[in-house]
Amino acid sequence: MKTATSISAVALTDEQRWQAVCNRDEQRDGQFVFAVRTTGIFCRPSCRSRRPLRENVAFYADPASALDAGFRPCKRCRPDSTSPAQQRQEKVEKACRLLAQDAPVTLEQLADAVAMSPWHFHRLFKTTTGMTPKRWQQAFRARRLQHTLTESETITDAVLAAGFPDNSSYYRKADAALGMTASQYRRGGDDTTVHYALSRSTLGHCLVAESERGICAVLLADDDDALLAELQHIFPNARREPGSERFARRVAQVVQHLDDARIAFTLPLDLRGTAFQLQVWQALRALAPGETVSYQTLAERIGRPKAVRAVASACAANKLAIVVPCHRVVRADGGLSGYRWGATRKARLLQRESVEKES
Repeated sequence: MKTATSISAVALTDEQRWQAVCNRDEQRDGQFVFAVRTTGIFCRPSCRSRRPLRENVAFYADPASALDAGFRPCKRCRPDSTSPAQQRQEKVEKACRLLAQDAPVTLEQLADAVAMSPWHFHRLFKTTTGMTPKRWQQAFRARRLQHTLTESETITDAVLAAGFPDNSSYYRKADAALGMTASQYRRGGDDTTVHYALSRSTLGHCLVAESERGICAVLLADDDDALLAELQHIFPNARREPGSERFARRVAQVVQHLDDARIAFTLPLDLRGTAFQLQVWQALRALAPGETVSYQTLAERIGRPKAVRAVASACAANKLAIVVPCHRVVRADGGLSGYRWGATRKARLLQRESVEKES
């Protein structure tokens, strides 16, 4: 057998490699493999198999080097294939492709297709996408329905083209899918009512809007006219009416959250967006006050590392200022990037949350 090969590119010592093996460190996968002389098998650092004795272990730069040395790949961790993280990502992507098809698919069928138990698959899918498989499919079909409603001659044609098996199954889910009926959506929401109220916060003028399902917009501007114009742009054909005194009390809760992000936001939300946008917004809501991430990091957290520009677009499409904290996304170098409600507000928010975090 050949002697162990050094890994100059990573510049790890054998002691550091052994520590990674002891910790089953997934971050070291792809940087080296370790081989066990007594079994003739080599593994990736994160392998969950029983830990060997240190004196029986040799380290190699890559699977090819271990194979050349006469070792066989472990059947459990498959070090000669893609990394476990990549394997999990591929399982989720395969499931998404199945969910995007017209034919109904159950959780058990999805799990079987990716060779996992339903429980473990459900947890993996939700961790990766921020949604359950069922919610992902609903969001996907809602996005497709939005497109087909503008192109199909009849609502029935649009419903079937979007992947809903029949009219009855669609109409049972219409409200959840679009936030309104298909007829209302096709007419631009002209039969829906959005109640709103103008207020003031430490960030300036603000507008809070509510649909039947919950808070659907939280807008910031330098004057009320700009706020009303933006509301009209977001809901061009809906009935826009001032809210009641009862709604004003809910607005006060929103303003409290705007002024201090540490105050929990418990009101129901009406988030309307594509499946991808909902993914991004869900990940944003998981950020704690004072925590910032780059667009690249956010893309990686939702399992879409190459979708950096799409992540930035989803942040720009956010209609719920502070509640969906897109201000916590910065450039990779830590510098401020664009913000729908102005770079000055973004800098002020981040500074305020940094102080609150330290206090």
